[in-house]
Amino acid sequence: MISGAYAVATMAGVSAALLQFAGALKTAPALAWLPFDLTLAAMGATFLLLPAMLCIGGWRIGRGAALPLLAAAAIWPWWCVAALWSPAGDAASAKLAMMVLIGPPMLLAGLLIGADAAARRALSATVIVIAVLVGASVAWGLQADRVVLGGEVGADPELLRVQYQLAGLAVATAGGLTAVQVAGARGAAKLPWLLLLGLLCGAVLLPGGRAAFLALAMAVVVVPAWRFWLAGQSRAALGWVALAAMGGVLVVAVLAMDAGLLDRLRALTRLLDSNSQEARTMMWAEALRLSDWWGIGPGAYPRAAGFGDDVGMHPHNHALEALVEAGAPGLLLWVLAFGGAMLVLLMRGGRVAPGRAAVILALVLPMALTVMVSTDLSNRMAWFALGLALSIGVERVRVV
Repeated sequence: MISGAYAVATMAGVSAALLQFAGALKTAPALAWLPFDLTLAAMGATFLLLPAMLCIGGWRIGRGAALPLLAAAAIWPWWCVAALWSPAGDAASAKLAMMVLIGPPMLLAGLLIGADAAARRALSATVIVIAVLVGASVAWGLQADRVVLGGEVGADPELLRVQYQLAGLAVATAGGLTAVQVAGARGAAKLPWLLLLGLLCGAVLLPGGRAAFLALAMAVVVVPAWRFWLAGQSRAALGWVALAAMGGVLVVAVLAMDAGLLDRLRALTRLLDSNSQEARTMMWAEALRLSDWWGIGPGAYPRAAGFGDDVGMHPHNHALEALVEAGAPGLLLWVLAFGGAMLVLLMRGGRVAPGRAAVILALVLPMALTVMVSTDLSNRMAWFALGLALSIGVERVRVV
């Protein structure tokens, strides 16, 4: 008989995965018929299940996670204070609405779901299913000439660019999770996971997200090796790294023999695009130039940097965004919260089961890379990943 606590945790894990990658699922034509907004539906389900998970009880936060949690809690009121001198009132209000209203429950969701075994399994399994669906959808769309790289012909290119980046992020996250399964399986049980990993590695090259491509490469190499290392299997860890390096060399050799194939893989062509790299470097330099002790206020960077009211022209780096918009206090709080969370994950990983630590790292690593090169602090996905990282320091001491 399935207990109520197990059912609630499993549903929370599934709904959180749908919420985290709702933007990726929206790239699938098969879901275009939905008569409702998938993001709002998944958010409603997740947030309704959180009180039930809390009421189950038995939660205990370790000392290591306390400081990053306090810093994260202080980010929201400080950004509200910094909004008092922001010259971009509408942009500040919109940004704070996402940060202050959506950020806290997303962080809580990551904490509880990452700490509960049933919820964590459901989250991981659903992410893999989402990635398979999204990857197959993008591949089919390209093969059938239903989409171009970057979205449907005639549609909003900016919106579709973001959606296809999210598709790549979902595939990268699933790739890390699948690599963990490969490392944990024995004998012939490795084969289906290896096949799935190969398919995901190919799928991440299609949408055009450079961060997703790099995230998957890092996750496939680092996460399983870390799992082996935590389990005391240092030789297996080194062997995995060597095997992954050999696989990378093989892929490069195949691409070198077929120039036409390289042209069709959007992620690689964008990775080699110097113009986009220069644009990001320019935004980072401008953020450093505009920074001062107290910041210029939430949402003020695009206008101050000469980009007008385009909210998408944020610094594309969380740390620089915190510095330029919330000043030195904002940067300090961000380092304590997000940097502290990664430190907690790495330091406390050896105190929990290696499989649990590896799964959490696989779920967090792609988003950790993304916040340093792409998204901004109003992105709910970043707050969920923060909660997942800190969940390594949360335990269930009583299960009903």
